[in-house]
Amino acid sequence: MEVILLKQIRKLGRLGSRVKVSGGFGRNFLIPQGHALPANEANIARFETLKAELEVKSLQEKQQAEARKAEIEALLITLSVKAGDEGKLFGSVGTRDIADAASKIGCAVDKSEVRLPNGAIRNVGSYDVSIQLDSEISAVLKLVVAGA
Repeated sequence: MEVILLKQIRKLGRLGSRVKVSGGFGRNFLIPQGHALPANEANIARFETLKAELEVKSLQEKQQAEARKAEIEALLITLSVKAGDEGKLFGSVGTRDIADAASKIGCAVDKSEVRLPNGAIRNVGSYDVSIQLDSEISAVLKLVVAGA
């Protein structure tokens, strides 16, 4: 299935790109979410009329992401979690815990934006957590996990 992307999608393409995707991915995700249009003559013409508007919208989203990045990188979040004598947590700190802690401080972060490539945090310490704000923009949140 060939589609026209209405926004930049990581590892797939930029705004306006015509890409081939599997039928299920196109029909079940890209098109219903408004990320793409099927690549036929009518939609190609429709895209050309919407192109300038979509580029302006994309630029505004990037500017908002840059502003959020500056806000997030200025934060230092401290979480107190039950831990043993050796610094191993009873449980773990996951994406939801980090997103909730940031939201309580006043910086809205969705749990789907939090990236923990090594899995949940299971030890006391200081961590740099990646927050994916846009397909190209990510911020680094400083997190301190303290034992209680």
